[in-house]
Amino acid sequence: MERRKFLKASAIGTAATTLAAPAIAQDVRNWKLVSAWPKNLPGPGVAAQTLADRITTLSGGRINVTLYAAGEIVPGNGVFDAVSEGTAELYHAVPAYWGSKSKGILLFGSQPFGLRADEQFGWMYHGGGQALYDEMYSRFGIKPFLCGNSGPQWAGWFKTEINSAEDLKGLKFRTTGIASQMASKLGMAAEAMSGPAMFQALQTGALDAGEFIGPWTDSALGYFQVAPHYYWPGVGEPSSAEECGVNAEVYGDLPDDLKEVITQACNGLYNPVWTEYMTKHAQSLKTLIEEHNVQVHKLPDDVIATMGTAAGEIMEEYRADEDELVRRIAESFLAYRDLVGGYMTYADNGQMNARAGALGY
Repeated sequence: MERRKFLKASAIGTAATTLAAPAIAQDVRNWKLVSAWPKNLPGPGVAAQTLADRITTLSGGRINVTLYAAGEIVPGNGVFDAVSEGTAELYHAVPAYWGSKSKGILLFGSQPFGLRADEQFGWMYHGGGQALYDEMYSRFGIKPFLCGNSGPQWAGWFKTEINSAEDLKGLKFRTTGIASQMASKLGMAAEAMSGPAMFQALQTGALDAGEFIGPWTDSALGYFQVAPHYYWPGVGEPSSAEECGVNAEVYGDLPDDLKEVITQACNGLYNPVWTEYMTKHAQSLKTLIEEHNVQVHKLPDDVIATMGTAAGEIMEEYRADEDELVRRIAESFLAYRDLVGGYMTYADNGQMNARAGALGY
């Protein structure tokens, strides 16, 4: 799909419009889902529409969800507040956008050198993460659910090659979440902006480099046209969870069966979204290399090591935070990462290393 189709849909800054309270007629609830994405943007925009459709279908039409793309009711960066305040019933976005609310929120979406997509889901639903997620978002009147994951993100698009950590200093770089804190520690000027805005900033020189998601979504937004060097691995976001936030009062008023509909619609979407990303990323990377002559590079080892040191310093700050809940979230995340990460040495890592080294067919 062409990049220009998303720029029009992504107009950020449309004046917020407070709509009427949800209509409940003949037991039908008409809900507004506001999203942080242009409509049908490959990856998150598609997933937002799928979530709206799933809730409507699984509820047998008792909850009728209409999707509004970024800018149609509120800007993409305003969807959290819109749901918190009751302007809309639910949103689709990523936790990485809400660090200004509490930095503890950022750990539920992605963490430098942190959890893979399957580990993130495991922490939430088997390692105590969901209870902490609920506790944090309850401060803002929101009931949160994970509903997808991009899988491993990429380190980003650069206009010039990176040969050492020294080359990063002073670069104006688009990123979000804890990865932006890591970038700042490396001497970069980290800037948050939407995906379409990142293209324009790279084109005009307002940015020197930036990361958004991965080959599937990135190619749709056309970054290869303005920054030819594409770097991996994206250690700033080994995965990035997508979330659905529901107004807590609206959710609390639902009968139990419709609460379960919301839960299953979100949980059941996580794996299909993740595996679609993985499939489409692989296909799109092939196209980027073969048809658009994108130059793919591995980050130099000293860059990865420097990033690792910075990430460790950040996590120590989280563990010593003045907010007791942030400290508990950090300790829970680290305990689960170390537990499952240790097992992965024998399990997934062992299998992938064996397959790479001894593939017989």
